[in-house]
Amino acid sequence: MLSEKEFLSAVSVHQNLIHKVCNLYAGSHHDREDLFQEILLNAWKGVSNFRGEAKFTTWLYRVALNTAITFFRKESKQPETKLVTGTIGAIADSQYQQDEQLSAVYMAISKLSGVDKALVMLYLDDYNYNDIGEILGISANNVAVKMNRIKTKLKEESKKYYQPV
Repeated sequence: MLSEKEFLSAVSVHQNLIHKVCNLYAGSHHDREDLFQEILLNAWKGVSNFRGEAKFTTWLYRVALNTAITFFRKESKQPETKLVTGTIGAIADSQYQQDEQLSAVYMAISKLSGVDKALVMLYLDDYNYNDIGEILGISANNVAVKMNRIKTKLKEESKKYYQPV
């Protein structure tokens, strides 16, 4: 079990992963702050259950994702999504096109269910299927199947937001 000082130190070192979860699941700045506080509260309440069998980051990811999914399910909130575009005059055409593609992918990700968003986020953070399965409490094979379905879904969904010229 971690002491309060050890917990605060570990959370401080790994707060970026909490911010990633908040940015993915919460649309407004206010919602992100609320979710961040809720994740910290749940992590502190659950730290006594952390047995050290998994890495602290794995445990913290699980707490953060479960909190985010529950937080917005309870509140019946949907994250606000906006297509982000840059000023065309200041950006080279190729960079602008990349920004548009990236925005389309993020819009498509925002339409996924809570668990699917978590899978994508962990995949983009270079976690392997075994680690993702451990964090989410599912088998690595289930992760692989879900990721294949999600990739197909994202390709189709992102076409709605980006049409190359």
